[in-house]
Amino acid sequence: MRTIGILLFDDVEVLDFAGPFEVFGVARTDDNPPQRLFQVVTVAETARPVQARNGLSINPHHTLATCPPLDLLLVPGGQGTRREIHNPVLVDWIKARAAQVDLLLSVCTGSFLLAKASLLDGLKATTYHTTFDTLAELAPTATLCPGERFVDNGHLIMSAGISAGIDMSLYVVGKLHGDAQATRTARHMEYEYWPRT
Repeated sequence: MRTIGILLFDDVEVLDFAGPFEVFGVARTDDNPPQRLFQVVTVAETARPVQARNGLSINPHHTLATCPPLDLLLVPGGQGTRREIHNPVLVDWIKARAAQVDLLLSVCTGSFLLAKASLLDGLKATTYHTTFDTLAELAPTATLCPGERFVDNGHLIMSAGISAGIDMSLYVVGKLHGDAQATRTARHMEYEYWPRT
């Protein structure tokens, strides 16, 4: 079972983290009984509740200091990324963890944090549809892909905004466990999903 850490910070966009949390949380084998494929944990800079967009309060599982080893790291977006790109503690943690995980994922303006950590140089990148200008400033050598729901660079997979993170997460389930597993997960969620050919 792989462990995926989902980063949280104040003003994180709810569906950016909750959509992928649901995908990875419900992904199961078709054994009897089914086996979980992922352990999903949330991580924040401190242990205090995180105030997401629209007033949702979340208690993170771990702090940056207590976070266990991860196989995957997901960095969501939201208005809070505009502030957090100026937080060297968070940016440095992302950069360090990016070198340790098998897959690094971002949703929406989580791309800003990856750019600030110098992780997008020479790679394909996407983000929320109205924020490509900002991403271009933060990652001038990245190849921007407007209109793409998600882009796969191998180690780094990025999605456009909000609901696109669900598509990307299902794609990652398929990448790691096969399209049948991704389709089964989507069906469990009653989510329309078409595996990328």
